Order: sequence, then C-alpha cells, then structure tokens
Amino acid sequence: MEQQIPPTEITALLGRGTEFDGKLQFEGRVRIDGVFRGEIQSEDTLVIGEGAEVHAEIDVATVIVRGGVVHGNIRAKTAIELHSPGKMVGNLHSPSVFIDRGVEFQGACRMDAVDAPAPAKPNPAPRAPSAPKTPA
Repeated sequence: MEQQIPPTEITALLGRGTEFDGKLQFEGRVRIDGVFRGEIQSEDTLVIGEGAEVHAEIDVATVIVRGGVVHGNIRAKTAIELHSPGKMVGNLHSPSVFIDRGVEFQGACRMDAVDAPAPAKPNPAPRAPSAPKTPA
C-alpha cells in the first residue's frame, strides 16, 4: 500500500552551495535553494527558495518562487507564484499567476490553460494583383 505524502512535505532538496546541470524529472514536492541549469519537468510542485539561481525551461504543475532568481520560461498547468524578493527573467504561462509586490519580472505573461492549442493566426488579406506597367 502506497503512503500518501502530505502536500507541504518536501520530497527532495537541492540545497545551498549545490550546483546541478541537466534534466530533472520528479514526483512530489522539490525545493531548489542552490544553482540549477537545464530542464525541469513534473506533474507536481517545484519550490525555488531564496538564494536559488535557476537557468531552466520549467514545465510542471505548480511553481512557487520564494525569492530566488529564475532565467527561463515557466509553463505550469495549475499555478505560478512569484514572491518578493524573487526575480524572474522569462515568460510565464499558466491559468493562475500571482506576482507579489517587489518581484522583478522581465518577460511576457499568458494566462490560459497550458494544454490549450495556440491561437490561430489570421490569414493575411489577399493582395490585389498589381496592374501591368505600360511604357509612357
């Protein structure tokens, strides 16, 4: 019988002074307080703590930035929370986004379902054929 993990319990920690380069896939709740470079994927929660430095493409259910620095795009199926004194350089895409006063944010924010197809681009208006030039 599988034990249920409380929703607030951290299942893995990349602590201060730790550096990691690569691809991170996980279940549960993971907290990063060190330096991470690469890709992060999960159906669960990622917490980025104060002092953390993350350079990654992030695709998870929920992201909570507690004060670290994130460079890269975040796609979250459930929610993104950016708390002061966090810094985010990149694009956000989630149906729910919270940005605290004092957060530095440089990028674009899209608030709709992550699984939604990209909006269709309108077809350009047909161009009228140009009249043949006649010598004068």
